[in-house]
Amino acid sequence: MIQKKICMIGDFSVGKTSSVARFVKQSFSEKYLTTVGVKIDTKMVELPNQEQVKLILWDIAGNNALTTATASYLRGAAGYLLVVDGTRLPTWHSAVNLQNMVQEQIGEKPFLALLNKADLVNQWELTQEELNPQLQQGWKMIKTSAKTGLGIEKAFSYLAEQMV
Repeated sequence: MIQKKICMIGDFSVGKTSSVARFVKQSFSEKYLTTVGVKIDTKMVELPNQEQVKLILWDIAGNNALTTATASYLRGAAGYLLVVDGTRLPTWHSAVNLQNMVQEQIGEKPFLALLNKADLVNQWELTQEELNPQLQQGWKMIKTSAKTGLGIEKAFSYLAEQMV
């Protein structure tokens, strides 16, 4: 069986923990609980070619920069999900900076930007204009909602395929 470590990266309160809970347990909580350090979950996924992959999900405490501890959590990651809160533009700028820092730490790895809180799209501060420079660099992005489940399964499955 193949095992792959995925890190959840992003600013505080963007929906990293909620996205993992939606993916692993099909649940969502309105309560905001700050992740301290790292929380680890696992889930088996089946790829289109019938191959089974065990995803080891490292939900890393939210931060707009890499700390020494955060950098150590990245070791051994096969890929990562960069989570952004569409209703808070500064979380996009943090994500762009974090992606550069993560790449410096672990090199080129498959990643996907989750544009989270798609259920609140009418409150979004994130615009297509903001996204275009990274899209032109080849970033893959998907609109997600940990609350409704929109795009969550698809995002983790996509990343799993990219890592195998």
